[in-house]
Amino acid sequence: MPIVNFHLIEDQHTDEQLRTLLVEASALYARVLESPIERVRVFINLRPPGLVAVAGVSVVDDGVCAPFFDCLVLAGRSLAQRHSLLAGFTDLLVNVLGAQRASIRGVCRPVDPENWGIAGVPASVQRAAEIEARAAGTVD
Repeated sequence: MPIVNFHLIEDQHTDEQLRTLLVEASALYARVLESPIERVRVFINLRPPGLVAVAGVSVVDDGVCAPFFDCLVLAGRSLAQRHSLLAGFTDLLVNVLGAQRASIRGVCRPVDPENWGIAGVPASVQRAAEIEARAAGTVD
């Protein structure tokens, strides 16, 4: 289930920076959620500068780097885990891409297991034991 989408501006970062972001975000997600890395998905969505505005100014005119990320977790993950993801992805954008911390925005969205599919099967069925343990507080 762990999925994060980074929304970045085209041509502001090197291929190496983008590869590093993919790898380090994957490791962060697996570590924070104590999840097998095989479940983690990380996407970088590059936006043309002419299609992005920050603070009412086109990026074409300003060139500002203001990344946004959107991460998904199954409902039941702890507040501490969700906050760790928000802080960790922000730190990666600062450290890997050189983004200004104050310009970064992100959201962590819990998704009900009934509404998430794994190989065509609801997560509520596929991962029932894990979800029950989390709900009982025996697994973080």
